[in-house]
Amino acid sequence: MGPWRCLILLPLLAGALRAQQQQFMEYVERRLTLLEERISQWHDQSSRYSTELRDFKNQVLGMLETAEKEREVMRSEAESVAVRVDRLEREVDYLETQNPAPPCVEVDETLMEKQVATAKQRKNEKYTKLTDCSDTIASIRAMKILKRFGSTSGLWTKDAAGNSEKIYVFDGTANDTVYVFPRMREFTLFSATRKAARIKLPYPWVGTGHLVYDGHLYYIRQQGPFQVIKFNLANKTVVDSSVFPAEEQIPVFGLSTFTYIEVAADEEGLWAIYATKEDEKNICLAKLDPTSLDIEQMWDTPCPRENAEAAFVVCGALHVVYNTRLPSRSRVQCVFDVSGTLASEDASLVYFPKRYGSHSSMKYNPQERQIYAWDDGYQIIYRMEMKKKLEV
Repeated sequence: MGPWRCLILLPLLAGALRAQQQQFMEYVERRLTLLEERISQWHDQSSRYSTELRDFKNQVLGMLETAEKEREVMRSEAESVAVRVDRLEREVDYLETQNPAPPCVEVDETLMEKQVATAKQRKNEKYTKLTDCSDTIASIRAMKILKRFGSTSGLWTKDAAGNSEKIYVFDGTANDTVYVFPRMREFTLFSATRKAARIKLPYPWVGTGHLVYDGHLYYIRQQGPFQVIKFNLANKTVVDSSVFPAEEQIPVFGLSTFTYIEVAADEEGLWAIYATKEDEKNICLAKLDPTSLDIEQMWDTPCPRENAEAAFVVCGALHVVYNTRLPSRSRVQCVFDVSGTLASEDASLVYFPKRYGSHSSMKYNPQERQIYAWDDGYQIIYRMEMKKKLEV
């Protein structure tokens, strides 16, 4: 091929190459444009999805916040309903106590009149003992001061018939709340009441003559005549109540004028220590049925009220503790045995150790053979040395 032919072909080849290069560039531009469009679509979709997810999250958070508020409202309403139900139950208990059905009232009054008449007929009769207990106090073997708690007057005790370790505290001489400590250790170690459960009674008590016996609280209520209330400590309800059948009652202890009825327990069961204007110089004693609160028998004792500060019953014998207006050593100076086994003049003269003031309450525990005493705000345990009555 001659040189002139090469010169002719070179321009043709250059034009063809430029045309192919132009087509390739256009193809690349189209592909890049398409890719940019897809990237733009992906970005738009991603932004939309992010916005929707954020909106959904905010919606869920709002729903959760609304649900939490509704839960709090429901909890508050439930607590309010519980308080109202509790108040209603107390009002029902109160109404049942105050306004029983008329037929039942007539029957109850008739039964009570018969029981009182029977008790008066048997008044001062010799008592037939239920147990073979024949012990009496010989001396105070030991004294243990636990702590100082609450008011100068009050009561602390354990269940005199059950196996519970709980400590029941009645602070003051008129209140409606009982403090319950799970064990003696918690009561001794903690000065505040934060470790104690609280039982709010349907009616306030008066005095310090209350008793915890076999899972029930027997306490004194004053509304006109004095009533003995039997309160179940497990389900927090009033089991029974009875108007104490004694007319014109007066404080049973000359030095503890806030107590009109002392409910006591010993090996024989339940007793009521009281006083009336009919025999205002001396203390009276009655045997109680713990189930029905009926009075089984009554006695006029020779133990004087003057300078008496407390009393308890041991093996069917009433022990009255005396002091002086200016507190000194307390002493058991009068003993009345309902079975007639032990005469007061034959009993030992028992002195309690010198303490802080005077006793506002003394509770004998027949299972432990010791006394739980409240002395000017101090809680004290007296452990006793016992002897047979015939040996004294």
